[in-house]
Amino acid sequence: MPQNITLEEFDIENEDDLLQNIDSFDQAVIWGTDWTTETINNQLNRKNIDLFPKFQRRDAWSITAKSKFIESLILGLPIPQIILAEKKDEKGKYIVIDGKQRLLTIKQFFSKENDDFTPIKLKGLDILQSLNRKDYSDIENDAELNQILNQLQNQTIRTTVIKNWPNEDFLFTVFLRLNTGSIKLSPQELRQALHPGLFIDFTDDFSINSQPIKRVLGITRPDYRMRDVELVIRYFSFKYFITNYEGNLKKAFDSTVKILNENWHNREDEIIEDAENLNTAINLTFDIFGEKEAFSKWANQKFQNNFNRAIFDIMVYYFSNNEIYEIAMTKKEEIKNAFIALCENNRAFVSSFEHTTKSLQNTNIRLTIWGKKLSEILELTIDIPTLNNENRFELINYTHG
Repeated sequence: MPQNITLEEFDIENEDDLLQNIDSFDQAVIWGTDWTTETINNQLNRKNIDLFPKFQRRDAWSITAKSKFIESLILGLPIPQIILAEKKDEKGKYIVIDGKQRLLTIKQFFSKENDDFTPIKLKGLDILQSLNRKDYSDIENDAELNQILNQLQNQTIRTTVIKNWPNEDFLFTVFLRLNTGSIKLSPQELRQALHPGLFIDFTDDFSINSQPIKRVLGITRPDYRMRDVELVIRYFSFKYFITNYEGNLKKAFDSTVKILNENWHNREDEIIEDAENLNTAINLTFDIFGEKEAFSKWANQKFQNNFNRAIFDIMVYYFSNNEIYEIAMTKKEEIKNAFIALCENNRAFVSSFEHTTKSLQNTNIRLTIWGKKLSEILELTIDIPTLNNENRFELINYTHG
């Protein structure tokens, strides 16, 4: 999918998924301090601030942007504050709520060869031009420039620390309220910090190496917003736990990560196989609908060329099934025409992937209608998630006719 294809911004995690009350805010202790750059770097070196080396793969800032941030620190110019949350089970250790790119830049600049983090050479500086093409070691070994390092290390950065936070929803609320800048972040970044484990590590590595995921998002490198990881978790959440879904995306994704982290050793082979099935399901969808049209709505006699997560869900849910995949490969044109016909003639189907797409009812409508249509086209018995009288999903063995 080309870079100019946009992603529809509904069916994503937001504050509607959070249940908060005023007591949550009364319990939290918010502490403001001014840490020096040297103190922050020491905290990073001691791994008291959770900034794992893998994060460099999702670097959002250019070398020039990083260089100008370092220049601003040296000059004493104001910069945005850093916000941390103290870990529940490890006092004195912190999760980053806001400021990870700034912290990564500090860590990289102070790094030397053979460190986990890649050192950076400054470039594009307009004021301190003598520092261009120099890294930390170059400045440290230059008698005329060495004093600049003292200025940098002694510069203070406003740092807010949240302690005694009542629950994860509270941190997500803070995160989402802060997430209003030009570089938008996905709540997945916070989820990875809160729920480390082998499954989350796998999804991170898999999404980075998956060309089909990159194709969906129109990217060529790891996504700094972690939307690629979120798509993988979304897939596993619906594929493995659709019968537990209650209409709350955050709860569903968190639960998926926790369960599969805990059961990684028992389910590793299954998860790896189903991840590869996700790749083949994505590629099949592109084969059926086309490069620009895949995972997009049909309206006004054409595909809208906007990536729709709800359409992604129904396509990969069914096409990741090997039996469905094998027969669908032989009936691509029929499948495409059936989807277009549903969009033109079934208003409930269309409404199910517009706006309030994460609701139980809309999730049920699109999975049921599309599952039954595939069963008809492929002449195949398919397990279809359907809401029962208790408003909970159950899998129904459906055979057309």
